[in-house]
Amino acid sequence: MESAGGKPAASGKPAMVLGIDDSEHSYYALEWTMHHFFAPGQTQQYHLVVVSAKPPASAVIGIAGIGTAELLPRVELDLKRSSARVIEKAKEHCSHVTDVSYEVKEGDARNVLCEAVERHHADMLVMGSHGYGAFKRAVLGSVSDYCTHHAHCTVMIVKKQKHHEKSSEHWGWGFHSKEA
Repeated sequence: MESAGGKPAASGKPAMVLGIDDSEHSYYALEWTMHHFFAPGQTQQYHLVVVSAKPPASAVIGIAGIGTAELLPRVELDLKRSSARVIEKAKEHCSHVTDVSYEVKEGDARNVLCEAVERHHADMLVMGSHGYGAFKRAVLGSVSDYCTHHAHCTVMIVKKQKHHEKSSEHWGWGFHSKEA
C-alpha cells in the first residue's frame, strides 16, 4: 500500500499522524481516534505516529531581559518534562495499538505537524480543536486552520461536543433495543 506521498510506510500501512499536546481537546482527539481507528480487536489499517510539539524555551520566555539566561535551562527542563508527560499519557491510551511510534519535535506546532506529515508520507493528520472563537483564533492563530491549508494530506479535526457523557452513544454506536 502507498501513502499519499507515494512511498509506503515502513510497516506497509499508510501513516496517520496524530498531533497531541497537554490539553483536554487533544486527549479527546486521541480517545476518539482510538475508538474509531484503533479499537481493540479491530484490524489496524494505519501506522500511527503520535507527534507532540515542544516550543523552544526562548519562545516561552519571550523578550529577553535581566535574568533570562538563568531562566532558560529551568524553562527548557520544564518543557521537556511536560512533553514526556504528554507522550506517557499517549502511550497509556495507545497500549493496545500494535503499530505506533512517538515523536517530540521542537518548534511551532503548525510547522511540526506539517513536517511530520511530509516526513512520514501520511495519508491523514488528526488533531483536536481548542474551540477558540473568531477573535481568539485571529489573535493566537489556529494550528488546525494552518494545517488544513498546508498539510499535504487529509486533515481531521476532532471537536469535543460541549454536553456529552462517555457512553456507546458518545462514540456514535447508539444502538438501542426496544423492549416489548
